Amino acid sequence: MKKNRLLAKWLNDDLSPDELAEFEAGPDFEKYQKIKNYTNHLEISDLDENAMLSNILAQKKTTPKVVPLYKKWLFKAAAIFVLALGITFAMKFLVPQTHKADFGEKTTFSLPDNSEVVLNSGSEINYKKWNWDNNRHLELKGEAYFRVAKGRRFEVQTLLGKVTVLGTQFNVKARKNRFDVVCYEGRVKVNYGNTQILLTHGQSVSFENGKEIKMTVNSLKPEWTQNQICFYKENIRSLLDEVERQYNIKIELNTKDSIALFTGKLPAKDLNTALQIISTTYHLESKKVSENKVIFDEK
Repeated sequence: MKKNRLLAKWLNDDLSPDELAEFEAGPDFEKYQKIKNYTNHLEISDLDENAMLSNILAQKKTTPKVVPLYKKWLFKAAAIFVLALGITFAMKFLVPQTHKADFGEKTTFSLPDNSEVVLNSGSEINYKKWNWDNNRHLELKGEAYFRVAKGRRFEVQTLLGKVTVLGTQFNVKARKNRFDVVCYEGRVKVNYGNTQILLTHGQSVSFENGKEIKMTVNSLKPEWTQNQICFYKENIRSLLDEVERQYNIKIELNTKDSIALFTGKLPAKDLNTALQIISTTYHLESKKVSENKVIFDEK
């Protein structure tokens, strides 16, 4: 500390004779002397404080751009609205639409062109609303009755075959290996494997396990839409499957499959009568073991 104090006083020429003698006798005096001699030749211009202040004040001030808080919220709200609108559009038009009729139910709905569809129990339809007028195509699992508005080609695709129309009324049924199509108005083109058939008013066609079955039409619309289950040359397993769908029940068959094919009608709103008809036809005995389960045994 004493050394630094003497250095400061020496630089200011403020040492007493005794202090000067002591400082010059120090080991670093020669180095301090060279530094002092060099700095004495440096010239520093006087600082013009007034000029500096005037120069700063003369410069153009840049006002920072401040976005009000309410505008930030407006931007966020607009972004959320646009995002929600996009999601809504995608869900409504791009994402496939699905309509189902559960067991024991039927449902009616309209397509974008006002074509009407009636879904039978245990059936499902999928389609897209986007560009519907130019691409009227849907996929069916189960059975449905269509009243198609006139327009471009209308296609119903099933796992067993495809039906193509322009504007007409028809019924399509695709259950397991059975594929039935009935035309009630206009014309219907049916594609099944390598077979193509054109149906007109009052005509129908059925296929089962790859074989065509001749079928006649005796009604103006599907019987199932009038609460009657109609069968044409169907085996007992198919018959019981349809009864399960219509009444939303489980049926257990404790007998060998009969080879007899059933042609006729069963009520879709009277389970006891339907069970009685089946029992009489196949010589069985029906028993309701619970509200939703029926067992058929051999007599």
